[in-house]
Amino acid sequence: MDRGNFGFASYGEPPQRIYVLAQCHGDLNTNDCRLCYDEARQLIPGCFPYVGSQVYLDGCFIRAANYCFYQEAFSLHDMEHDKGGINFGHVVKQVLGELLKTASLNNGFGTGYGKSSERPVYALVNCWKTLDENSCSLCLEDAFDGIMLCLPATEGRALRAGCIIRYSDYDFINVMRSELQKTLLMYIGYIASTAVISVLAICIGVFVGKIIYNHRSRKHSKLKDSRLTENGTETESTLFKRSLRFKYTTLLKATDHFNESTKLGQGGFGEVFKGCLGDGREIAIKRLYISGSNRSHAVRNEVDVISRAEHKNLVRFLGCSLTSHENLLVYEFLPNKSLDLILFGKNISNRKFIGRTNYEPYKKKELDWKRRFGIIVGAAEGLEYLHRKCEVKIVHRDIKASNILLDTKYKPKIADFGLARFYSNEVAPLSTAIAGTFHLTDSRLQTYFVSFSCLLCGLRGYMAPEYIARGQLTEKVDVYSYGVLVLEIISGVENNKFRSHECLDTLVISTWRHFQSNSVSEIIDEDIDVDDIEEVIRVVQIGLLCTQEAPSLRPTMTEIIQMLTQRDLHLDEPTIPPFVDEIMEISHTTSCFKQLSGSFS
Repeated sequence: MDRGNFGFASYGEPPQRIYVLAQCHGDLNTNDCRLCYDEARQLIPGCFPYVGSQVYLDGCFIRAANYCFYQEAFSLHDMEHDKGGINFGHVVKQVLGELLKTASLNNGFGTGYGKSSERPVYALVNCWKTLDENSCSLCLEDAFDGIMLCLPATEGRALRAGCIIRYSDYDFINVMRSELQKTLLMYIGYIASTAVISVLAICIGVFVGKIIYNHRSRKHSKLKDSRLTENGTETESTLFKRSLRFKYTTLLKATDHFNESTKLGQGGFGEVFKGCLGDGREIAIKRLYISGSNRSHAVRNEVDVISRAEHKNLVRFLGCSLTSHENLLVYEFLPNKSLDLILFGKNISNRKFIGRTNYEPYKKKELDWKRRFGIIVGAAEGLEYLHRKCEVKIVHRDIKASNILLDTKYKPKIADFGLARFYSNEVAPLSTAIAGTFHLTDSRLQTYFVSFSCLLCGLRGYMAPEYIARGQLTEKVDVYSYGVLVLEIISGVENNKFRSHECLDTLVISTWRHFQSNSVSEIIDEDIDVDDIEEVIRVVQIGLLCTQEAPSLRPTMTEIIQMLTQRDLHLDEPTIPPFVDEIMEISHTTSCFKQLSGSFS
């Protein structure tokens, strides 16, 4: 495939011998062909145990079978596919008719363009290189008859064993390197013809051409150096070798121009839309709240890091479209959405979700203890990968139930990893912003209320105390958030919605009190049928170990996985959670609250 964008091979002995053929369309360069081939190759195993398979993507084709099919122009699996439509069939017939006359003489490939009174027409024909000229012509003629059945649709494909024909009302044809070479040859031919008139003109032309070439080479070298990251890798090239680059027009069409009906939600990083590609694949597209050349450069570097992270418990990154005015990240689409919608029974409208149905109570019933335990273990394995096994260490910073997505089998996948750096560093700390709204004049009370505001942030959220107070960021920040998540999964209660007879008690503090009094069963979700209460209590203890105040006392994610999977492993007693002493002090300082109550604006 590295030479000529085409290859075929066979392996094994009859009757187990397998024959494989792969070819890219003539408008793809070598790098894009390789990317398309890698994507198609991953789909082949999905056809087993059938003895044959055919995969058609927008830029390439792979076929495998247990017999030699290299000379076949037709098969029983040939098909036509169309989409949308108005009547501009006469232009389609005209453009395709001209291509059929020339394609078989041009190595079986051709592209064309036409314009009707309503919209343009773009067309492509391509034969596989194993066919001779006559077989190619027969295959294209049969495909032409088939694709006419797609009219008056605005897009159609005819897929044959030996060839493909496609037309559309938008430009899907890639800029071909061969076309650029032809243009260069024409330019050289023009220079050569002028040489007949004057030898002097030839010398001048060669001299000028050399100057232009050297200038462009220097410009290209500077551009390449400007794209180098700190570790010496070129961001764009390394990114696109590992993932598929999407055209902006492709994503625009997949979301119906980012129509509100396709919007899944929005958060701190941007909006999320559901899209459907031309081959039927469903995707999730994150539209970042970032634009401008400086910020876009930061996005490119960070996306390069994200593209290196591949794990069964991370949402799969499929590619991106990065331009000066839009930054779009493409991920796999997970139909069971996020854990919080099912676990907490949230009304989707409360999370700014649009075009979706409300939470269905029966979904939570499906989260039995076995599945919840699987989510706890899977989330731990995903975080361990980010902390220890990824090429570049990633601290998530925002582990919570809404960032745990579930596939059709309720297997967890962590979302939004690597995106926390996109938050602006110019935003003031939350505690300062809160304290500033109360117009306190006494410096002692100001200091007191800043601490109290920090306390409230830590009580009701997932943030570790050292991150709130000092901005200290280590992997133990994720461990703390993970511990809160574990307790939420077991109790079925969201931390910032937890209510207790102690007004400032959190889910973490209340669980710790129950653990100390051997009454953990009182905080277990009533929707869980528990057969092994000791296992649940052990997992609660692990969650409390993760939410200890001192980062050094919290286990690593590797140690957490060992605790979860090895029941004979000894567990330490969890120490007092954060803010317990502060809560006791505040509850006994009623006079301070009376003074503060008169300071609200």
